[in-house]
Amino acid sequence: MYADDLVRPWWDALRVEDELFDVHTHVGAHDPSGFSATFDQLTAALSAVDAGAAVFPMTEPDGYRAANDAVLDACSGRLVAFCRVRPDDDAAAETRRCVEAGAAGIKLHPASDGFALGDDRLTGVFGLADELHLPVVVHAGAGVDAFGDTLLNVLIRFPGARIILAHAGLTDLSWLSGRPVHNLFFDTSWWSPTDLLTLLGTMPPGQVLFGSDVPYSTPTWGAHATARCAQFLGLNSAQIASVMGGQAGRLVARAEPADLGPAPGRVPALDPLLERLYVYLAAGVEATKRGETPGQMLDLARLCCRVRPDHPHHAVFDSVRELLDRYEKHAPQLDTGNEYAAGWDLIATAALIARTPGPPLPAT
Repeated sequence: MYADDLVRPWWDALRVEDELFDVHTHVGAHDPSGFSATFDQLTAALSAVDAGAAVFPMTEPDGYRAANDAVLDACSGRLVAFCRVRPDDDAAAETRRCVEAGAAGIKLHPASDGFALGDDRLTGVFGLADELHLPVVVHAGAGVDAFGDTLLNVLIRFPGARIILAHAGLTDLSWLSGRPVHNLFFDTSWWSPTDLLTLLGTMPPGQVLFGSDVPYSTPTWGAHATARCAQFLGLNSAQIASVMGGQAGRLVARAEPADLGPAPGRVPALDPLLERLYVYLAAGVEATKRGETPGQMLDLARLCCRVRPDHPHHAVFDSVRELLDRYEKHAPQLDTGNEYAAGWDLIATAALIARTPGPPLPAT
């Protein structure tokens, strides 16, 4: 999917040997966003980094019963089915039906499916998750307001439920930062290194789970981003293994989560010359997410890469330049099949590299 083969050297350079489990992947063909993923596409993308995954349906305007059955039928081995439910379709009954059929978790998307987290019709869903210690992935990104006290009320009322805020918990990250709750987790399915570093720097590593958000990203890109940010912050090998899959494996097995110690508590400051580069690259990524080219942002980023040979982060600038070269060479031949501009993940990788100096880089 996307430009995984061109991004792969940066993932390989990190030498992550942990067993990977991606807690946030979708399949489906009817999502109004225009994005789609077949089960074959998903399994191929996961196989690129030898990852298992939690799998749930994309948006289905006509309801989720058939889509949940399709996921249940397709998943086996390291691929684990999560059911997706919405209050309009007797969510409690559908959740119980799917769990009895083998679903290991639940997906809630308040934005796409148009409901509030505090909807009384979800009481039975959270109640079952509480009773059985099920993980519940909740969309916490664009399109939904902050959950605030409603989230805390759910966490307190249903302490056995394992609530996972998707997309680095963007809706509530500032408010929750440095405020761990024992049954609250976050996945890393987001493109911004600043948010990933804030999450990994201020929340205990045992509460952070690798997620990619297929088809909006890929396991290769997501695994690289998550592991690189974790290495940049100095997480130890046991903590990184937990983030990359160990803790998620415990959650889907309904086991007690492991305590991997406190959050690092800080995010190191960035060299000013790298910060200039990162700002332009991040602006370029945002443009590609709208289907546009990075335009002038790419030109400005290239100018930022012209540093003296004795600069302590010279290798980082060289690595970014290599990614920009790959973008300009290959983007004209790439096709995403959705609203993202071709080569978006190369620009996003360049932004990630600029923001996280220190972890290993491939030879350029």
